[in-house]
Amino acid sequence: MAGVKETIDDVSGWLKSIIEFGLSIIMVFVVIDILFGSDWIVGNINAIVASFADKGVVGLIALFLFMLIYRK
Repeated sequence: MAGVKETIDDVSGWLKSIIEFGLSIIMVFVVIDILFGSDWIVGNINAIVASFADKGVVGLIALFLFMLIYRK
């Protein structure tokens, strides 16, 4: 029987893989959105960043965090 630590490590590994896959899919959709000129994904990201941009520095920090999460 696996210990608690091993079980938590397994679940953490699965979640990390799922999140990385999801981020990869999002980035593929962003590239497709840009290439074909639709405003589906890019428009939504633009709206999210614009909602933070009203706050000034908070928008810049949110954008930085988004890029930081993607790089992992």
